[in-house]
Amino acid sequence: MSGDIRSAQRPDPDAELVAIADYVSGTAIDSAEAYQTARHCLMDSLACAMMALDYPACTKLLGPIVPGAEMRDGVVVPGTAHRLDPVQGAFNIGALIRWLDFNDTWLAAEWGHPSDNLGGILAAADYESRRRLALGQTPLTMREVLTAAIKAHEIQGVLALENSFNRVGLDHVLLVRLATTAVATQLLGGSREDIINAVSNAWIDGGALRTYRHAPNTGSRKSWAAGDASARGVRLALMSLTGEMGYPSALTAQGWGFQDVLFRGEPIRRSQAYASYVMEHVLFKISFPAEFHAQTAVEAALQLHAEVAPRLDEVDRVVIETQEAGVRIIDKTGPLNNPADRDHCLQYMVAVPLIFGRLTAADYEDAVAADPRIDALRERMEVSENEAFSRDYMDPEKRSIGNAVQVFFKDGSKTERIAVEYPIGHRRRRDEGIPVLEEKFRNALAARFAPRQAGAIEAALSDQAGLEQMPVHAFMDLWRA
Repeated sequence: MSGDIRSAQRPDPDAELVAIADYVSGTAIDSAEAYQTARHCLMDSLACAMMALDYPACTKLLGPIVPGAEMRDGVVVPGTAHRLDPVQGAFNIGALIRWLDFNDTWLAAEWGHPSDNLGGILAAADYESRRRLALGQTPLTMREVLTAAIKAHEIQGVLALENSFNRVGLDHVLLVRLATTAVATQLLGGSREDIINAVSNAWIDGGALRTYRHAPNTGSRKSWAAGDASARGVRLALMSLTGEMGYPSALTAQGWGFQDVLFRGEPIRRSQAYASYVMEHVLFKISFPAEFHAQTAVEAALQLHAEVAPRLDEVDRVVIETQEAGVRIIDKTGPLNNPADRDHCLQYMVAVPLIFGRLTAADYEDAVAADPRIDALRERMEVSENEAFSRDYMDPEKRSIGNAVQVFFKDGSKTERIAVEYPIGHRRRRDEGIPVLEEKFRNALAARFAPRQAGAIEAALSDQAGLEQMPVHAFMDLWRA
C-alpha cells in the first residue's frame, strides 16, 4: 500500500507501472522464435477476422461509431471498405479477430487471448504510419508491429501467470486494455513517462464483470469485449500524448487503488521479468473454434466419432475428465440460448464431434443446435476434475490442457478412454500445428478475396524478412475490400 491515506504527497510511480514502461520503451527483443511466432500469430488472427465477416451478428457492429463518420485515409479494417479513426478502428479489428473464439490463447491463473491486442496495435500503427507519411517522415514497419505484438503478449501473459482476476469476478480483457495501452503509446511516439501515465489510467479503469461469459447471462459481448478493451487502450494512449496526467499509485493507493478496491487487498504479483516468453509459448486455436480448455476434449471426441455415432441411442453415459479451470468455466447444463452459450459449454463441444465428426463455428448456430440428439447426449454426460490434468495445467514446464473422454453403452460395453494432454496449437506440437495454421489462413483468404489479392497477402505473410521491412500502411492496404 502507498503511504498515509490523508497525505497529499504524490508518491513515485508504482513499481509495476515503471516495469511495464521500461520494458516497452527500452527492452530489445532478440528472439528469432518470438518474431517467427508473432508472424504466425498475425497470420492466424487475421484469418479469424476474415472468417468472422460471414456472421451478421459481428458485421452489424463494424464501421464508424455513427453513420458517415469515416476518416479520409484512416485505418483500414481488413476485409471491408471502412476507413476509421484509430480508436474505432481498433474496436473493429479487435472484434473481428475475437468474434469466433478462434484466435490464440494463454492459460494460467488468469486466461485470455493475447492476440486481442492486435486490434489496437494494427490500428495505432496504421494511423501513425500514414500520419508520418503525410508529413514526409519514415512510416512504421511491420517489424515494429511484430515487436509490439511480442510485448503486448508478454505484458498480458506474464501478469496472468499469478494474478487471477476471474476469481474476483473481473474479466481478463482488463489485461488487453493494459497491454494495448502500453504498446500503443510507444507506437504513437510516446515517451517512457507517457507510457507510465497511460498505463496508470488503464488500471484506474478497473475491469469489466465476467457475467457475460457465464450462465445465465452468457452473450455476444464476450466476442466484442476485447475489441472494446483494445480500443480503450488506443484512446488512453492518444490522451497521454496530449500531456494528460497519470496517477502514480493507481495500483497501491491505500483505500482507493486497484489492489484495495478490486483485488481484495492483494498485491499484483509478477515473478519473472518481461521478455518474450509468452509469444514463444502461446497456444494457437488451429482446428476448432472452441474455448481452449475444451480443445483436447474435442480432439478426443473426434477420435471416438466413428465408434459412437452409429450407436447414439445405445449410449448410457459419456464421462469427461478435465482440469479444474474447465470445470469452473465451461461445465454447463440446461438450455443453451445462443452461440456464445454453446461455445463455452464443454458438453456441447464434445457432443457435436461425437455426433457429426466435426466442430466448426457454424455448429454453434441455431440450425445445428436444434438437432435433438445434441441435448440428449449432453444429458448423459458426467464432467469431473482430473487432478493430474489440473497440476500439469499449472506446471510452467508443461502448461498442458488435458482432457479425457470415454463413452459407456447400455449393454455394458465401452469405448477406449481417449486422453489428450496437449492440443495441436501447443508449443510442443508446433511442427505439427503450423502447417494446419497456414492451411486455415489460406482457406480464410480464399473465401474472402479474389485469387490475385489473396496471393499477394499470402506472399507478404509468408516471408519473414520481407514482412518485417514492409511499411505498415502498405501491409494494411493489401486487405482492403
